[in-house]
Amino acid sequence: MTLRQTILIVDDDSVGLKVLRQAFVDRYRVLFATNGEDALVMAQREQPDLIILDVVMPGIDGYTVLRRLREMEQTAEIPVIFLTGRDQEDDEKTGLELGAVDYWTKPVKIGIARIRAHNHLELKRHRDLLVKLTLTDSLCDIPNRRSFDASLEREWRRGLRFVRPLSMILIDVDKFKSYNDQYGHLAGDTCLHRVAAIIEDRLERPGDVVARYGGEEFACILPETDRDGAMIIAEQLRLAVLDAGIPHDQSSADGRVSISGGVATMIPSHGFAPSALVDLADKALYSAKECGRNRVVMAVIPV
Repeated sequence: MTLRQTILIVDDDSVGLKVLRQAFVDRYRVLFATNGEDALVMAQREQPDLIILDVVMPGIDGYTVLRRLREMEQTAEIPVIFLTGRDQEDDEKTGLELGAVDYWTKPVKIGIARIRAHNHLELKRHRDLLVKLTLTDSLCDIPNRRSFDASLEREWRRGLRFVRPLSMILIDVDKFKSYNDQYGHLAGDTCLHRVAAIIEDRLERPGDVVARYGGEEFACILPETDRDGAMIIAEQLRLAVLDAGIPHDQSSADGRVSISGGVATMIPSHGFAPSALVDLADKALYSAKECGRNRVVMAVIPV
């Protein structure tokens, strides 16, 4: 079932709000705010697909709201339509220069507005799909390496700002080459897809991310997770894959597919780059494999 797209209407005119809501509520999820401050909060929280924004409002005006939306990562790409009672070319030029996708003059012609909104929402839908395709691994249907790099950079900055720990688990499917040699590459693809699904299913917090790191390797980013918490999660993932009972005759784990994990935790600081966390996890993963596989190892933190 396809989820309905969301429109946020921002207007201090209650009559205008009611008219626009009735125009769109049959096809879309419609939210509303009556001032700029509430609009900014709702835009961050709800992530609407389209914002219809009045220019003249009490408090901060529509132009200021749009500037702030464009400054925030979560809302920078949301299309905004300006709504105004002023039919002046300079006003329209200002709105479009700020990044608005359209400019409607009151009173709004509802039939035309519905068509224009539909067109902008379809463009947004296709753009979101393209973004998803570029950030998703086609085999495992989880974030790809590019998406991982962006998530790690984002969480590193967040950790810097709030001085909170950031953990990572680098995972390798044990003896995967021998699995491919014995069962074939199609079976190998199916195995990787199953392992990815198991890991994704066990990461229950919304902020946790699992991505395909490359080949038979996966990477988990665990924001605000300390060393002990990360080790617990890593061990849960190891056991979950083992309990799935995927046959692997060449495995030393009772003939089942197993994984090894390298765990690293840092409190981000300006003295290190995000790649330092990856390097630590990679060294810990190497130790896990050297020690016999089917285990997780915590990285030694540099002094």
